[in-house]
Amino acid sequence: MESVATLTARDAGELLTLQRAAYVTEAQAHDDPILPPLTQTLTELVDELSDPAVAATGLRDTNGRLVAAVRVQTRADIGAVDIGRLIVAPDRQGRGLGTRLLSHVERGLSEPVTVLRLFTGEHSAGNLRLYRRLGFQETHRTPTPAGYALVHLAKTITTPDGPVA
Repeated sequence: MESVATLTARDAGELLTLQRAAYVTEAQAHDDPILPPLTQTLTELVDELSDPAVAATGLRDTNGRLVAAVRVQTRADIGAVDIGRLIVAPDRQGRGLGTRLLSHVERGLSEPVTVLRLFTGEHSAGNLRLYRRLGFQETHRTPTPAGYALVHLAKTITTPDGPVA
């Protein structure tokens, strides 16, 4: 079983390698070889991971290999968490690791957060299925210069007593 790990700037090289491997299929699906996750530099990633507003979590296998990761930024001013760069190693996809990371993010939320937000490309059928299965609903789409749309989704966080407030 993979173990949950907090990722820091020290993990940037390994995370960037995983990110690039995971986004190749997205680039192919959208005919866009310059997706931001593929063009992000090591310096940019180190800066992102050093930002106190960004929390990065990963899953490591029993050998210590980083096999999945996600980054989140809490927007307490609007009661939301922006989820970004949910990635799973190509050889580990389809095994529930993305679901596990999203569940970990949701369990770690606290007030005043009431909404999880994320986006993916319109041709990312597997991602869209996953997000919808986990309760995310499409809120809107934005066009990209490459000719496809980004699908924005959100999930309202609820407790047995209703929405978190």
